[in-house]
Parts: sequence; C-alpha cells; structure tokens
Amino acid sequence: MAKVLLLGGSGLIGRELLRLLQLDPRVSRIVAPSRRPLLPGNKLFNPLGDNLTSLVVALDEPIDLLFCCLGTTRKQAGSAQAFRAVDYDLVVDCAKAARELGARHCLAVSANGADAHSRFLYNRTKGEMELALMQQGWPLLTLVRPSLLVGKRHPPRLLEQLSAPLFKMLPGKWKAIDSDVVAKALQEQAFNAGLGGITVLESNEIAASIEDL
Repeated sequence: MAKVLLLGGSGLIGRELLRLLQLDPRVSRIVAPSRRPLLPGNKLFNPLGDNLTSLVVALDEPIDLLFCCLGTTRKQAGSAQAFRAVDYDLVVDCAKAARELGARHCLAVSANGADAHSRFLYNRTKGEMELALMQQGWPLLTLVRPSLLVGKRHPPRLLEQLSAPLFKMLPGKWKAIDSDVVAKALQEQAFNAGLGGITVLESNEIAASIEDL
C-alpha cells in the first residue's frame, strides 16, 4: 500500500484527487500540507503552515508517491515573480524534498502549451518546471498537460466560466477538460505507469489514458 504526498489538495484537481485517494484501497496514508485546513477525512494527515516547502522538508516519514496539483495565475499571484514562486519554485523544491523522503513516482499537473522557450510567462514557467522535474532523476515521472479546466473553483474564475463553452467545442488537445477526469487519470497513472521513465499526457490523451486501463 502506498503512502502519498499530495500538494494542492484544496484546488480544483486536488480536491477531487484527495477524495479519490481516500477511497482507494491501494493508498494507506495521505500527507497533504496546506495553508488552510482541508476537510478531515480517512487516511489524511494535514500539516498547516504558510510555507509549504518547509512543511514538506519537515516531514520525517517515507513517501512512495508525490502528486503535485499546485498552480496559480499571474493575476491571482499579483506579479510575475509571485506566480513563478508557486508554479516553479514551490513545485520543484517540494518535489526535491519528496524525492529525498523516498518517493519514486512524481505526478505533476502542468499545462497545455508548456514550453520552456515560450515568450509567454505561463507556458514558459510550466515548461521550465517540467524540465526541472526531469533533471531530478525520478524513476517515474508523469506530467499531465490539461487544457482549460472545467469545474467548480472557489472562488470562481470569470474568464474560465466565459471561455468554457467555446473551449468545449475545440478539437484535440485544445478542448476543455473536466477537472475530475484529470484527477482520475492521475490516480490511475500512479498505479499503472509501467516500470520507469517519463510519461507526458497531452489534454486529449488524459481521458484516453483512463479508458485504456
């Protein structure tokens, strides 16, 4: 049975993933550090603090799997620097700490269009985050790149609400995807990812990865 570290358990994907992991008999313990308390639940240990990296570094129990669902926007963060602090620094630093705790599989939410050479801050940061995780030497690394996420955010994002109907009609990897589908794919990839290596799932491949199992 797996001991899991979940980052971003209060977010759109993280909330559903937490629910799925609590119901999963393959999971024995879920460590989910956060700034605000998560709803109490089965198997859950929820250390609290403003500095998530410090919370992860302070852990002294072995971890098998890391799920990273962290993410924000430049608008939410308040500046380009603050955005990068979450979507790059926090992800990479926590992943390094999890690796040192023995985790062998990192599953991280990236984004459609992730590209370390992009001129767009969001896409470039996501691409640089992916490269940094690849350089950490994970035996298993799964990166999912969802397009526009559909789900109930708290608080809601007006632009996403207005864009969702249009993105639902787009083809291929540009089509909007339900956050619950992404969470389910992460759960199943954790236990069906093969013997090693890097798996990258584009948005249109995420749902298919569940159907193929």
